[in-house]
Amino acid sequence: MDRMLGRVLVIVPTYNERDNLPRIVERLRAALPDVDLLVADDNSPDGTGKIADELAERDDHVHVLHRPGKQGLGAAYIAGFQWGLERGYDVLVEIDADGSHQPEELHKLLAAVEGGADLAIGSRWVPGGKVINWPASREFLSRGANTYTRIMLGMPVRDATAGFRAYRATTLRKIGIEGVQSQGYCFQVDLTLRTVREGLRITEVPITFVDRAVGQSKMSRDVMTEALWRISVWGVTGIPDRFRRRR
Repeated sequence: MDRMLGRVLVIVPTYNERDNLPRIVERLRAALPDVDLLVADDNSPDGTGKIADELAERDDHVHVLHRPGKQGLGAAYIAGFQWGLERGYDVLVEIDADGSHQPEELHKLLAAVEGGADLAIGSRWVPGGKVINWPASREFLSRGANTYTRIMLGMPVRDATAGFRAYRATTLRKIGIEGVQSQGYCFQVDLTLRTVREGLRITEVPITFVDRAVGQSKMSRDVMTEALWRISVWGVTGIPDRFRRRR
């Protein structure tokens, strides 16, 4: 990996992704052979953890973090971040196991970090970004959620819910991940907001998002409800600070 980037760790959270995991690992290893992978498995009933162990036995770049049970996407990433920070990685990457994020585009996020970004987001909603195989209703929901987020939180980020992103280790240490409790897509907004409030640099990189072909989406009514509630609370409680900054 480029010396300016340092050591890169790609975190792949899994829960019942036995069919998708070998594919995403193979594509990641082919796209960027020098990066390391950490599979953070939440004790998947379908045996994903066992498959991850087998992949790790055959490849020194693949590591596995076994977690006791399904605790949510945010908790899996926090555990993965902590694992990577303890081992001295310089850049930590989030990517879905289902193939919706193209490993072949990861180099664009890393280039943005190398160019000075503290957080690089693979964005669907900036010029050049797009989605494939999504129904119109899902696209409307995502665009609407991100518009609501920008208005409520006053963030100049067009895809704050995106889950394909690269953080500098220094960014994660500065924003303080220990107290993060949000889960699901709200977790992404939470960390984005923390990065903005610390005055750090965010770069959005256009990507092509491809809806999963195998397995079931983890999106649920509870995930959406949590996101709406937390974003609304953050927006209301943060209004005084935004007014003070404008004066």
